[in-house]
Amino acid sequence: MTRPTTTAQPKEGRKTPAKAPKISQRDLFQLDSPLTSEIRGERSLMAFPFFALSKNAWMKPLTYEHANVSIEVRPSASGVATIYDKEIVLYIASLMAAKVEAGEEVAQDFVFTAHDLFTVTGANHSARSYNRLSEALERLQGTQIKTNIEAGGEGEEGFFSWLSEARLHYSKTRTGERRLKAVKVRLCDWLFRAILRDRQVLDYAAAYFQLGPIERRIYEVARATSEDDRLEVDLATFRLQIGYQNPLSNFRAALKQIAGTDTIPDYDVELVETPGEPEGETAKRGRRSSPVQVVITRRAASESSSDSDNESAEGGSSSDE
Repeated sequence: MTRPTTTAQPKEGRKTPAKAPKISQRDLFQLDSPLTSEIRGERSLMAFPFFALSKNAWMKPLTYEHANVSIEVRPSASGVATIYDKEIVLYIASLMAAKVEAGEEVAQDFVFTAHDLFTVTGANHSARSYNRLSEALERLQGTQIKTNIEAGGEGEEGFFSWLSEARLHYSKTRTGERRLKAVKVRLCDWLFRAILRDRQVLDYAAAYFQLGPIERRIYEVARATSEDDRLEVDLATFRLQIGYQNPLSNFRAALKQIAGTDTIPDYDVELVETPGEPEGETAKRGRRSSPVQVVITRRAASESSSDSDNESAEGGSSSDE
């Protein structure tokens, strides 16, 4: 006799396991990159010395006191954020400025790929660059800044970090190799307010990332503070604004090497000897004036374009303190 065929029924309460849903990288991280506009920076961040002019770890505090502006920068265990670490801040500021300009909603969290950051800043895509990125993010999050410069119409007391949060998100291959998928950071309140409300954001020359530390600062100060395409300031004051930590004589020697060249994009630098002031005038002012003036003038547009092309072809400067 043939037995009747029966269909097995699942036991009550037992469910057939569902397949894990496929989640794309885009679902996990809504990327703010790639950056499709030029690099930009907030004016105060260009005008004043917030970063160490060093390629290596700088472990000493930085201070700036001049013309009612005060800045104090304290290092973390890994040192003060450097002028090279600043590239990340400029990249984030550029992403934000582009969103603001496009009328998009902006938040303090930004997600981007290291690949796009390296492409924009001209860094190679080697393993060493990825290691440096991790180290730079650590310094940007650990460095403590205190300033009386107001941002977005508000002042604040106490210290803050450039990034209140910084994370590298990896995936793993079948062999266990880690692959960086995205970088997620949270920009500090101070800089976020400045970009969002003050709208004092200036574009950078493309050749900026090819410059050495001192040249970068000269360009930034000239770009942010020159009026009528000309800046004239005494050597001692300029040294403070650049954030140069070595003696004034060393700074003068460094500027002499730059003066009369086309090293600084869009600007010419000149050192001008000035006669000493009468003794009475010096006493009245309560300080000794520098006998050297730094004069920075903006080149004509056609000259700047030609110089930038030449710099891109020849490669940039690598001077350091």
